[in-house]
Amino acid sequence: MAADRIDRVAREAFGFDALRPGQREGIEAVLEGRDTLVVMSTGSGKSAIYQIAGLLLPGATVVISPLLALQREQVGELRAHAAGGAAAISSDVGRSERAEALAELAEDALEFIFLAPEQLAKPDLLDELAIAGPSLMVVDEAHCISEWGHDFRPDYLRLGAVVEALGRPTVLALTATAAPPVRDEIVARLGLRDALVLTRGFDRPEIRLCVERHQAEDRKLRALREHVAAAEPPGIVYVATRRGAEELAAALCDDGLRAAAYHAGMRRHDREDAQTRFMDDDLDAIVATTAFGMGVDKPNVRWVVHAEISESLDSYYQEIGRAGRDGKPASATLFYRAEDVGLRRFFSGGQVDLAEIAAVLDAVGDAPVATSTLQAATGLGETRLAVALSRLEEAGAIEQRASGEIAPADDAPPHKAAIEAAAAAEERRHEFDRSRVDMVRAYAETTGCRRAFVLSYFGEPFQPPCGNCDNCLAGRVTAVPADLPFAVGARVVHDEWGEGVVQRYEEDALVVLFDEAGYRTLALDVVLARSLLRAA
Repeated sequence: MAADRIDRVAREAFGFDALRPGQREGIEAVLEGRDTLVVMSTGSGKSAIYQIAGLLLPGATVVISPLLALQREQVGELRAHAAGGAAAISSDVGRSERAEALAELAEDALEFIFLAPEQLAKPDLLDELAIAGPSLMVVDEAHCISEWGHDFRPDYLRLGAVVEALGRPTVLALTATAAPPVRDEIVARLGLRDALVLTRGFDRPEIRLCVERHQAEDRKLRALREHVAAAEPPGIVYVATRRGAEELAAALCDDGLRAAAYHAGMRRHDREDAQTRFMDDDLDAIVATTAFGMGVDKPNVRWVVHAEISESLDSYYQEIGRAGRDGKPASATLFYRAEDVGLRRFFSGGQVDLAEIAAVLDAVGDAPVATSTLQAATGLGETRLAVALSRLEEAGAIEQRASGEIAPADDAPPHKAAIEAAAAAEERRHEFDRSRVDMVRAYAETTGCRRAFVLSYFGEPFQPPCGNCDNCLAGRVTAVPADLPFAVGARVVHDEWGEGVVQRYEEDALVVLFDEAGYRTLALDVVLARSLLRAA
C-alpha cells in the first residue's frame, strides 16, 4: 500500500513516470520514521525523496540548505507543482514575508520551510519551529557538517542540537559525495539513530578519467592550455590558488578563448557575472578554486580539468561530477606533478594546537557563551574555533547548543585531561587527513583502473577494467585475481592501527581504511609473510 501511495504522489504531484534507484528506499525509510543518510550523485533526484515523503507525512518539513539560490529554486519548483505550500526564511526575505511564512507554518498551512543553518541561531525562530512540531528535518549538503567534507560550514555543527530542540523529528540527510569517514561523521554529528545509509549512483561511466604526468611546472601548464584550447567547450579548470585562477584565465584569453576567473577573493558582483556568463554559454572555460561548486548545475559541461590535485578524492569526485550531467560523453583530466602533493600537504596542515584548545576551554568557563565571545577572547577565526570546539566536544568537555551557544558539559573530565584528550584527537584527525591526501596521490600515480580506484574509495565495488579511463584504454589493466586473502569490504585488524576495512587491491598491494589511522597501503607479500592482518 505504501508503494502505491508513493507512486501516486510521484506521478500526480511531480509528474514522475518512475522513481530512480535509491529514491524509493529513501522515501520508504523516512515514512517508517527511520533516520536516513542518502549519498547519491548530483542530478540523481535526492530532492524528490523529501518532497514526496514530506507530502505523505503529517506535519511540516524543515529543510536546511546552505545556498539561498538553491532554496529559491526548490521553493519555486514546489509552488509550481502546488505541492503543499513552500517558503524560505533567509537574509533575503523581508520581515513581512517572514511573518507570513511563520503564520502559515503555525496554522499547518505550510508543508515545506527552507532555512540556512545560521537562521537557526535565532531563539525566537527556533521556538516557532518547535511549536509547529515538524515531522521531518532535512539536512541538504550534509557533508558541510564534516570537517572532512569539501564544504565544511561551522554553522552546521549545531544541527544535532537543533534536531533535539525541534522535538526529535525524523532526520533525512542528503549529500552528493561522501566517503565512509565523512558518512560516519555526518551520522555521529547529526545524532542519527539506527540510521539507514543509502549510497547509490557513484559511477559516472560517461566521464573518461585521465591523468597527465609532468616533471616541470611550465610544461604542465603549457600542456594544460593546449588541452583546453583543443577541447569542446564549455569546461571548468580547477586550480589551487586565487592567483593561479587569475593568471591561468588570462593565459587562456591570450590563447583566444573566452575565459574568466572565479574565486572567493573576487567581488560578489564579479563572481556572479562570471558564473552567469558560464551558465549562459558565454564562456568557453571558467578557471576556479573550489569556491565555484555547490549549486552549479550546468548539464552540458564537456570537461573538467585540474591543474593540481584536490585536497581529497571526495572533493575531486565532486568537482569532476559537474561534467556530463546531460549523460553525454565528457572527460576529467588531472595534470599532475609529484611536487603538487607538497602543496596539498601544506594546505592540510592547519591544526589547532594544545595552547589554542586550552584557550578555548578557558574562555568557555562555567556558563553558556556565544561563539562570537569565544572568537573575541581567543582571537581564533570561525573555522579554527569550530575545530577546537569539536575536539573539546569529543573529549566530553563542552556541548554545542541549538542556539549556537557553547556550554560546559555535565560530568566533564578534569580541565587538563580534557585538553590533552582533545589535542590527541586533533593529532589523530590530522594524520587521517594526510592519509586522504596520499589517496589522491595514489589515484594520480596508479597504473590500475581509475574508476575502480575511485569507486572503491567510496565503498562501491567495481570489477575492472572499466574501458573508459586512460589506463584501461592503454591496456594496462587486468581483472583482479579471485584468490585474495581478504574480500574487498572485509573488516580486518592490524596490531598497531586497529580495525579497518579492505578498500581495494592494486598490483602487489592492498589498501585498508583504518578507523583511527586512516588510509594505509600495505605490500601484499609482507602482509602475508608477517600475518599483519587478520579477520576482525
